[in-house]
Amino acid sequence: MEGRKERLIRDGNAFYEIDLECLEKKKREKQESEKKKQEKRQRE
Repeated sequence: MEGRKERLIRDGNAFYEIDLECLEKKKREKQESEKKKQEKRQRE
C-alpha cells in the first residue's frame, strides 16, 4: 500500500491540503542549497 500523498490541516474553520511530495522536494532542495553554500565557504 502506498504512503499518503497529502495531509489535511484544520485551522479553526479553514482547511488546508498539504502536498507531502512537494514538501519533501522543497526540503531536499533546501538541503542541497545549504550543502553548496558550505562547500563554497570551504573553498574560499
